[in-house]
Amino acid sequence: MRAHRLFSNIPQLGGRRIFPKLLMNVLQLLRPSSGASVVAIDNKIEQAMDLVKSHLMYAVREEVEVLKEQIKELIEKNSQLEQENTLLKTLASPEQLAQFQAQLQTGSPPSSSQSQGTTQQPAQPASQGSGPSA
Repeated sequence: MRAHRLFSNIPQLGGRRIFPKLLMNVLQLLRPSSGASVVAIDNKIEQAMDLVKSHLMYAVREEVEVLKEQIKELIEKNSQLEQENTLLKTLASPEQLAQFQAQLQTGSPPSSSQSQGTTQQPAQPASQGSGPSA
């Protein structure tokens, strides 16, 4: 029980506590036995280190898989946003683009009157919208 309390503040990996069961196993391996020789103690330490290493490698592989999936999703989202951006640039009038550039430079958000102006524009270049998507 005492060992369990010692490891209750173990750091987290991937949102969960790292290795509480592993640490208990290591403690059991290292528990002194009567008449234990130096070689036996060395063997127990080596076993404990191997156990820690294999458990850590498993946890890291698990975390790498999660991160790879997140990267894949972010790449897909970025690609989608780039396509939307390209489409919006082709549909926007030169005045709207200039207005947008000015807003970027000043850091001000678009006003509602400017947004209304942009919603009326896309009706005219509908024939252009079908060209770039091919």
